[in-house]
Amino acid sequence: MVLSTAQEIKQETKDYIALATSLAQEFAKTAVERDIKGGSPTNELALLRKSGLLKLLIPKEYGGFGQTWVVALKVIREIAKVDGSLGQLLGYHYVNSTLPEFNGTSEQKARFYRETTRNNWFWGDAVNPRDPNLVLTQDGKNFRLNGTKNFATGSTGSDVIVATAARGYLENFSPTVPKHREALENLPLAVVPTHREGVIVNNDWDYIGQRQTDSGSVTFNQVLIYQDEILGDLNSLHPPSPFSSLVTPAFQAVFTNLYLGIALGAFEEGRQYTLSTSRPWIFSPAQTAAKDPYVIEEYGNLWVSLISTISHVDYVNSVLQSAWERGEYLTATERGETAVTISTAKVLSTRVALEVTNKIFEVMGARTAATKYRFDRFWRNVRTHTLHDPVAYKVHEVGDWVLNKQIPLFTIYT
Repeated sequence: MVLSTAQEIKQETKDYIALATSLAQEFAKTAVERDIKGGSPTNELALLRKSGLLKLLIPKEYGGFGQTWVVALKVIREIAKVDGSLGQLLGYHYVNSTLPEFNGTSEQKARFYRETTRNNWFWGDAVNPRDPNLVLTQDGKNFRLNGTKNFATGSTGSDVIVATAARGYLENFSPTVPKHREALENLPLAVVPTHREGVIVNNDWDYIGQRQTDSGSVTFNQVLIYQDEILGDLNSLHPPSPFSSLVTPAFQAVFTNLYLGIALGAFEEGRQYTLSTSRPWIFSPAQTAAKDPYVIEEYGNLWVSLISTISHVDYVNSVLQSAWERGEYLTATERGETAVTISTAKVLSTRVALEVTNKIFEVMGARTAATKYRFDRFWRNVRTHTLHDPVAYKVHEVGDWVLNKQIPLFTIYT
């Protein structure tokens, strides 16, 4: 029987989710020891490359799998269930590798998509706007990039790094000028080969969570940047189009699925431990912890929070895909409403993930605080990454839209 197009798409989706689940099972075998070790997940990145998942979003005409954001975000969630670091690395790769479509010319889109599939590139970034900006200066027909960026996710194992830089070639430029909107909305984006002369990956990431995200600092010392490596119109000082500015909601959708995945992973590990190892409290009427009425109630509460979050996040993923499909026809209002909708899921997933990764200890029992289990890695991972941008400001965006119909202005965070 020949499958219809809709059936084929559904089957492909299942296949990629199944592939992610299979990889996650392999990653789970070393998750605890790698959390202790920190550093770069070299072997795991090699497995991701071999799987083909790095080219999941790239259109088939350029050698990719041509899948949707809905599929990609579910893949991130599956990986994050067992390893938040790898979920983050893959999620950032998906957004970074599509930046040529968000921000580049049609020629750049074709070039970088083809090179990514041909060379199986993994994309990292150095775009943190809270750091002193990198500075891009003129060097004949080309440019030089200088400075240091912190929180450069995926830097160590990457093939290319996307870097934002201030326009040092403009007259009267000073990197010490007080902050202005360009610092958040209109910086040039350069695609830089990680191993080009002058790129120094400092390998200095050492945080309580997300310990294998290669998110340390990167220094650029007189790094040559060719004109065609700068995405889009370098000389344009106009605000980005609604479609190119959709990159921020895309990142926020990645965060949302990352947090949900980590929470689901904590819940499942907690459930397995409760069934196999936990003991009922001395005053419990039950013979096993799994039959204790208070334990059952707590699992019920946690699952209600999780299942409602899953439903909303799945809806939000489809909203991002719809906006993406609008392309250059996407309006500013549509972009703003997409951003607000994704913000609702970002707020919800943050709250639920912090709740689940904390509460799960209460139903597993006191012995689960032993360091050998590293059950705390789920909470540490969520706690570390949810500080990326304050969730209170996401609540404000939602409230301003609901009350005043004010869509958020584009910045690298909104």
